[in-house]
Order: sequence, then C-alpha cells, then structure tokens
Amino acid sequence: MTTLSSGFARARRWLRDHPLAFDAALALGALVAMIGGSFADPGTGHGPTFGTRTPEPLSVLLMVLAALALVLRRRRPMAVLAATGFLSATEYVLMDPPAPVVMSAVIALYTVASRTDRPTTWRVGLLTMGGLTGAAMVFGSTPWYSQENFGVFAWTGLAGAAGDAVRSRRAFVDAIRERAERAERTREEEARRRVAEERLRIARDLHDVVAHHIALVNVQAGVAAHVMDKRPDQAKEALAHVRDASRSALNELRVTVGLLRQQGDPEAPTEPAPGLAVLGELVTTFRNAGLPVEVARAYRDPLPAAVDLAAYRVIQEALTNVRKHAGAGAKAEVSVVRVGATAEVTVLDNGRGSAGRPAGSGAAGTAADDGLDSGGHGLVGMRERVTALGGALTAGPRYGGGFRVHAILPVEARTGEPERPGTAGGTGFCR
Repeated sequence: MTTLSSGFARARRWLRDHPLAFDAALALGALVAMIGGSFADPGTGHGPTFGTRTPEPLSVLLMVLAALALVLRRRRPMAVLAATGFLSATEYVLMDPPAPVVMSAVIALYTVASRTDRPTTWRVGLLTMGGLTGAAMVFGSTPWYSQENFGVFAWTGLAGAAGDAVRSRRAFVDAIRERAERAERTREEEARRRVAEERLRIARDLHDVVAHHIALVNVQAGVAAHVMDKRPDQAKEALAHVRDASRSALNELRVTVGLLRQQGDPEAPTEPAPGLAVLGELVTTFRNAGLPVEVARAYRDPLPAAVDLAAYRVIQEALTNVRKHAGAGAKAEVSVVRVGATAEVTVLDNGRGSAGRPAGSGAAGTAADDGLDSGGHGLVGMRERVTALGGALTAGPRYGGGFRVHAILPVEARTGEPERPGTAGGTGFCR
C-alpha cells in the first residue's frame, strides 16, 4: 500500500508540473468516451443498447475537433468553451440521433467555472445550459421532455456547480496558506525585533556598568599617581577607592554575564538589582572621586522595579559624565520627584567643561557629541532606556553654564513588572 500511494503521489506531482500533458490525456479520455457513447442507442427499453448504430463521419470529425480543443482548456478556457459549445450545437442540428459531443462542452464549462469568478460562472453557465438544452429540445427527434434533453441540462449545471466549488476551495486553501506564510513572516520579524531589543538592553547595561566604574577608577588612579610621592596617605586612600570601584564593576559584570549564560528562564539573582535604594552608595563613590553631589528625593511609595532601575541608571550615567567632562570645581545636583503618575529625575551641574572641550559640557557631554564623547552612547542609551518605558528624556546646556538632564518616567511600568519590596522611598534632602 505504501508503494502504491507513493507511486500515485509521484504521478500527481508529475501531472501538476506538466499541465499540458494532463490536458492531452484528459482530451484523449474524453474522445474515447464520446466515441464509445456514439455506438450506444438510447432505445426505449431498460437502458442503452450497443451495436445497433454507428457514428457518422461528420460526428467523428466533430468529436475529434472537440477533443483537440480541450487540450487548450487551461490557456483559453472561454475560447474552448465557445468552440465545444458550437460543435455540440452543430451535432444536435445536423445529426439525429446526435453523438455525445456535448461531453466536451461539459468539461470546458467546468474549467471556466473553476478558473473565473462566480458572477462570470453564473452568466456563462446559464447561457451554455440554455443554448445546448434548447438545441437538443428543438432539433432532436425525441420529445422535448425526454430524459436525454434534461440530461444535457443536468450535466451542464453540474459542471458549473462543481467548477465553482473547486474554485472556492482553492481560494480558501490559498487564503489559509497566505495567512500561514504571513504569520510565519510575522514570527520571524518579531523574533528579530526581540533579539535586537535584547542586544540593545545588554549593551546599555554593560555600558552603564563599565563606563561608571572605569571612569571612577581612572580618576582615582590619576589622583594616586599625582600625590604618591608627597602625600602617600591620600594616595593609599585613592587606591582603596580604585579597589572598591573595580570590585563593584566585577560583581555587576559577573551578575550580568551569569544571566546571559543561563539556559531557559533565568533564576532570580542572588543580589538585588541596583536601584534608588542604593543611590546613597552611588553618590558616595562620586564624592570620594572629588565630585560634590547633593540629592533630593520627594516620593512616598516605592517605584516599580523597571522605573526604579531606569532612574538609577540615568543618574549613574549623568554623574559619570559630570565627573569626566564638567571640569574642576564642578558640583552636581540630583533630584527624584513623584509628580502625579510620573517620576521626574533631574541631574544638574555647573561645570564649564574640561580642557579642550567647550563650555557647557556636563551631565551628558556636549549636545553635539550626544553621548559620553565623540562616538559615545551615553545619552543614546539613556534615551533608549527611558523611551522603552514610555517616558521622555531631555538634555542640554543650562543658561549661564552647566548641563541639565531631565527624565520623565511613568510610574506604571509598561513592562508590567511587580514592584520590588525594599525600594527606597521617602521624602528628604541629603548632602
């Protein structure tokens, strides 16, 4: 049975790939059936009788021409239907009893119905049914109500209905296939979009961790090198800050890389994600690096986890850029305020720019740089992080010098993450 079914499948595929060969075989089969039917005499008894009549040469010619026309039924369906209909009507007019040339018209009508729309099928089908049935009733020797005449009506109507049903099924299957292909393309596009978003998220996290800690390490290492000979105690303190900053960087990198290496759904991290709860520790590291920072917070309820992390990263990136670019003697102010359904994070500095940089370089570098420095991604990363939550971020020079970073974050996180217990909250001002 398996061999037989595979053989049928191969034959079906071959015929589908060679439609002209299939139509030629169909035309040959129709010719054999028409010639075989022309030897049958309907009679008046219980069914037809064979051997009592033979087809006329003209009937044979008409059947051959009708069969030849069927070879082109896919390429010229309307022309083939018109030709076979004309040959069938000619047979009814000239021959009595007629040969079954109308069989070719039935096949041609089915082809038209299966390859055109429904209104065309109705018009052409009714015209064919009426024309051939009328020719059989008017020119035949049998009474108009004979079963042979109504058989013409029934077979032509059945051909039109069958062709329309096949066309509807093909359209349905094509629609299902098209929807499946569109859904597959949508899934692939969604997967690529998710991969791109995940790459951006990882890049932002790594940038925030590395840029902040390496900037502090660079500053403290420079201080240690400057005072090594004259003030060894201060150099030792600076090196201790270098050690603390590098340890913090390694810990955060270890957590990030560990999450990336996990298979399936990552487990809960052993350490809490950074947030405003550890803002004091973040500010302390900048103060130890020589940057005076004032912090003001005004909110009661803890912020959602995603908003809390975004606010922390914005403050971290902005203060890192203040330390790198604001110049000597710069001060920074940080405020986190709950305003209605949003949380506003603001970082200000009064820096005049480091050597070689224009005045106004501060919390996020110059406006032309749009990042940490030329070709950097600091401000871009902050904008992406804030925009991902449905918020907005603005950054630019302040009037009179300095720089300002202002982020507006919706308190209802778009990601729908649950609020993390223990997130810092409250109202106060600290120096």
